[in-house]
Amino acid sequence: MNEEKTPLQSRRNFIKDSGQIAAAGALAGVALPHVHAADDHKIKVTLLGCGGRGTGAASQALSVSDSLGPIELHSMVDVYEDKLDRAYRTLSDPKRKNVADKVNVPKERRIIGFEGYKEAMDQLSPGDIAIFTTPLAFRWVFFEYAIKKGLNVFMEKPVIADGPTARRMLELNKKAKAKNLKVGVGLMCRHCESRKALLERIQDGQIGDITMLRSYRQQGPIGSAFTPPYEKDKYPSELMYQIRRFHSFLWLSGGAVSDFLIHNVDEACWMKGDWPVSCSGSGGRHYRGDDVDQNFDNYTCEYTFPDGTKYFMYGRNMQGTHNEFAVYAHGTKGSAVVSSAAHTPAYSRIYKDHNINRNRRAKTENLAWRFPQEVREPNPYQLEWDHLIESIRRDQPHNEVDRGVMASAATSLGRMAAHTGQELTMDDFMNSDHEFSPNTKEITSPDSPTPLQADENGKYAIPEPGIKKTREY
Repeated sequence: MNEEKTPLQSRRNFIKDSGQIAAAGALAGVALPHVHAADDHKIKVTLLGCGGRGTGAASQALSVSDSLGPIELHSMVDVYEDKLDRAYRTLSDPKRKNVADKVNVPKERRIIGFEGYKEAMDQLSPGDIAIFTTPLAFRWVFFEYAIKKGLNVFMEKPVIADGPTARRMLELNKKAKAKNLKVGVGLMCRHCESRKALLERIQDGQIGDITMLRSYRQQGPIGSAFTPPYEKDKYPSELMYQIRRFHSFLWLSGGAVSDFLIHNVDEACWMKGDWPVSCSGSGGRHYRGDDVDQNFDNYTCEYTFPDGTKYFMYGRNMQGTHNEFAVYAHGTKGSAVVSSAAHTPAYSRIYKDHNINRNRRAKTENLAWRFPQEVREPNPYQLEWDHLIESIRRDQPHNEVDRGVMASAATSLGRMAAHTGQELTMDDFMNSDHEFSPNTKEITSPDSPTPLQADENGKYAIPEPGIKKTREY
């Protein structure tokens, strides 16, 4: 790979460690002044982005065992007041006894506005935590500021949606590692006990050499991935309309593929122990009606790993069609169900052949192993927070950004291949020059211009495979 073009010359190094938490760099394990949170230090947390996932992340942060020391939610930020108010009411509800008593967010620290992330992080001390659960377009901007302030970070997936931002995030993470900052990325399946137990068996050769992987996320309409035209009387501005419907716009979320299928892609790559080097894909818009979003209704992607192994990813959002949410691995000695019930529980299991029984409780003759059903799988959403807080308290290596970038890049590679109709390499994606939101830092108010403008008919640019070959729109 051309070293002058991309910072991914070290990609192969952290690929081989993809099943573990990435090392935090040369200073890992060295307690830097004020960054390491001692056991008796109260960790303050700010929540940037108060939607459903942000509320969940904050709740899980506050639910970490008290044995790992005191923690409190100190401030909350959003651009929509109703979302912030709803999140605050949920988290401070007295019925949530293990959470509500750790919420210390008076009115003055419930901040509304695009620049609120600075005010919130300015109130924290080095070693505290900033949670990034806004749409991904703002991820690198917040990360840059958190690094400057010496803050540990939890950021939701996806981390990036285009090549220029991927390169920028990898460069920023070098600075985070140099400061010994702990950074979690919301690919919680990597913390799942069931999947980890399966991975150990795959690495021990129980299904032989992996010859193929496949994954499915086929369901009806999801999130805000389907969006009617902008109506000025319903939203403060076109920018605020797009943020409210962020799954519909590639600059904000990477679309339905990046935001929802990334877990499937990451699980498959984790089991393979590698990242794909190329991908071809297809898809289309069939039932969009008057919707103006940028998504396809269905996506089919064929990934190729360095050794030639294929991974097939199927995504679909259509009502009345077959639903499936699972990841499978096939080997020379048998097959494995990585997950078969959404994110949790995983119900991981191994079969002696390739006749996989979709009844996860069935004890068939060809069933070789399954995660003990009498053992309740710990919630991976909680585990990822337990592991992050423990690493902060113990000053242990914990930086998931490089892996998060690669999982996001692999997912976006499939999306780009489908949207352009071209067979693309990972280098093609990483070296692409189409940045969806090049002026994110300049978005400072509801009246700021959105990076994606509607035409005179209120329509937005959509992918046109075979016509737009080098850009997604």
